[in-house]
Amino acid sequence: IKEYMEVSGVKFIKPAVPTKIECIKAAENGEAPELRVTFNQDGEEKTETYNTVLFAIGRKPLTEKVNPDAIGLKYETNGKVPVNEREQTNVENVYALGDIIKAPELTPLAIQSGRLLAKRLFGESQVLTDYRNIPTTVFTPLEYGSCGMSEEDAITQYGEDNIEVYHTKHTPTEQVVREPSERDGYNYAKLICLKTENERVIGLHYLGPNAGEITGGFALGLIMGASKSDFDRLVGIHPTSSEVFTTLKVTKRSGDSIEDEDC
Repeated sequence: IKEYMEVSGVKFIKPAVPTKIECIKAAENGEAPELRVTFNQDGEEKTETYNTVLFAIGRKPLTEKVNPDAIGLKYETNGKVPVNEREQTNVENVYALGDIIKAPELTPLAIQSGRLLAKRLFGESQVLTDYRNIPTTVFTPLEYGSCGMSEEDAITQYGEDNIEVYHTKHTPTEQVVREPSERDGYNYAKLICLKTENERVIGLHYLGPNAGEITGGFALGLIMGASKSDFDRLVGIHPTSSEVFTTLKVTKRSGDSIEDEDC
């Protein structure tokens, strides 16, 4: 993703920590302001001038604001509240979900968890939230989507000998009609399979256009316990980027080329 954005003209300054922002020229007559940004890079103080500064600072639970100590509710220094698989805290009748617990900070996940918790509390269902097979996408210029485990986590939990990784590099359909020198992206698709369970797919990763649509669709397969052979049996829609998941043959351990042929 970084390489793709750099080719598109985005300049990355790393590692760097901003320490001060000063307005040296206010916006006027429709012109953008000038902002001097001071940052620390490798122990050296540097400055750059920009017209826009965007902060992506994340979220912080304000747990202390609700006085959890009054009921003996345990929480960590970062505000996160430990819960069990039923979103139950150390206080039996207190539950927590969403961004306040150790889980991906995703709005759809919080909504789904809340729905399932309500159904359990009122006796309608006993279904738990699946915190492992959560489809998510990073909407960078070259989109990235994933569901399930990363390759590193899979190896740590099951051992490298029990993991088979299938992957490929593929030119997106919308790029095929261009000359190779004019193409500005490619797909990367990867399935992480557990060999001891008939190559059950425990991780799916995709880099390319429409990552959200593709990842969201295949996520159901992971939830249902689909194996690599199930993906192989699936008839892909041609020409689409998603069909690469139905034709994966090269394993990472083989070391073979993953350069795919054009449409």
